[in-house]
Amino acid sequence: MESFAAIPVFVTVAETGGFSPAAKLLGISKSAVSKRVSQLEEQLGVKLLHRTTRKLSLTEAGEHFFQHARIAYQAAQDAQDAVTQLQGEPQGRLRINAPMSFGRLHLAPLIPVFLKRYPKITIDLVMDDKVVDLIGEGFDIAIRGGDLPDTSLIARKLAPLESVLCASPAYLEEFGKPIELEQLTEHNCLMFTYSRDVKEWNFIQDNHLHTIEVRGNYQVNNSEALREAILQGLGIGRLPTFVAGADIKSGLLVPLFEEYQMPAKTIYAVFPERQYMPAKVRAFIDFAIEYFGGDIPYWDC
Repeated sequence: MESFAAIPVFVTVAETGGFSPAAKLLGISKSAVSKRVSQLEEQLGVKLLHRTTRKLSLTEAGEHFFQHARIAYQAAQDAQDAVTQLQGEPQGRLRINAPMSFGRLHLAPLIPVFLKRYPKITIDLVMDDKVVDLIGEGFDIAIRGGDLPDTSLIARKLAPLESVLCASPAYLEEFGKPIELEQLTEHNCLMFTYSRDVKEWNFIQDNHLHTIEVRGNYQVNNSEALREAILQGLGIGRLPTFVAGADIKSGLLVPLFEEYQMPAKTIYAVFPERQYMPAKVRAFIDFAIEYFGGDIPYWDC
């Protein structure tokens, strides 16, 4: 029966490719992971892993064992999820991954309110603009914006992701406000590096798409850094409204070409497919939708 207790450890080692990442994910020491796998090999009487100084790989026996162990581990997780659904109050550790700007501006204020409502949940929030492997790194939920690739993950819409072209009053006073889209080619246009169309800005009016090729002396991979440059009058930039909304309301930024729409996307919560959605995951997603405001989020009001 001791081998059953080692299954989650072995499966995690196989999925992450090493003792160190498995230990980090499981919240135990690297030596404890190595010891548990060695004990499992001793109990089974076979080698499950090839160990080298650079990496681990599964032996033929390890491959066979992993296929069955992974099914058993998933079944155990499903059983745990089914039981937690019957509990009166969501509880347990919830690991969330979110982009840096959205996480800092909108998740950071949300989480204290959420935890006051659900005090039996503990949250581990990791903010990172890189797209992470949810399953491999042990996240329950990731917040992602834009187009989602084909994946086995489940996506739930949290809010629309709108963009706005804007500039500071000081910049417009010095360089003039562009009236025609083509005039943007005469301005210093500041760009967000991670955009799919970094040097092309698209505008939609009456179902017609207008594309303007822009240039400028600054591009950056963080929306808040881009906002700071726009606020200081460096140029014209495109920002998500979840970053620019408060500045537009206060008059610190002036929206441009409001008669056009910029292509809209969606902010999603994505999570691994499981037979039973854990109560803690459902509670967080439902709370986030309520907190943000659904189809008209508070930053767009």
